[in-house]
Amino acid sequence: MSSVLSASNAASTIPNARVSGDLADSSAASSQDRFLKLLVTQMRNQDPLNPMDNAQFTTQLAQISTVSGLEKLNASLSGMADAMAASSSLQNANLIGRGVVFPGDRARFDGTSPVPVGVELAGPAERVNMSIADSNGNVVRTFALGALPQGMSTFSWDGRNDASGLVPAGAYTLRVEAASKDGAVAASTLLGGVVDSLSVAGASSRLNLRGLGAVDIAQIRRID
Repeated sequence: MSSVLSASNAASTIPNARVSGDLADSSAASSQDRFLKLLVTQMRNQDPLNPMDNAQFTTQLAQISTVSGLEKLNASLSGMADAMAASSSLQNANLIGRGVVFPGDRARFDGTSPVPVGVELAGPAERVNMSIADSNGNVVRTFALGALPQGMSTFSWDGRNDASGLVPAGAYTLRVEAASKDGAVAASTLLGGVVDSLSVAGASSRLNLRGLGAVDIAQIRRID
């Protein structure tokens, strides 16, 4: 009966062969060392009446070369990904001081400066209404924006209520409703802000906006 084994199952069938916790080590050197130990153990325990032929031996040596090559390729790709993340962070640093538009419904009025706001529609709408409510949920301003096309539409809120009085400084909530002749149109509110700084964590970057907190760079809809 033949006892010729492949390196992949030697650990479970060769007498006295042990698989240590080192199998979790991904370095090419340790992988080669483990493979060669298994191969030598396999050769020592092969059936002398049916020894492993040259083709089998060559195939198994080729396997370790393939594994080693893949590990080196993975290491190279990981290094490239890190370099690209660093390069992207440097490019994102150019956004500091720039205005950006992003999805959000919590606007902040400082008491004097107009607040950039907007809406984003999934399709064209014949009627778009937007409201602004204070921290108690009371609507202070309504906008009848009329018909708007699909996509983004932005404008400024001057901080005044429907009676033309200036509202107090603070946080305000935006709401929007949109409809066409076929029914409701999916809509979301937008905010505008100025980038004060950039926070980098691994491959991700977050923009710190003046008075508005942080927003993931992937959420940015427009750069002004």
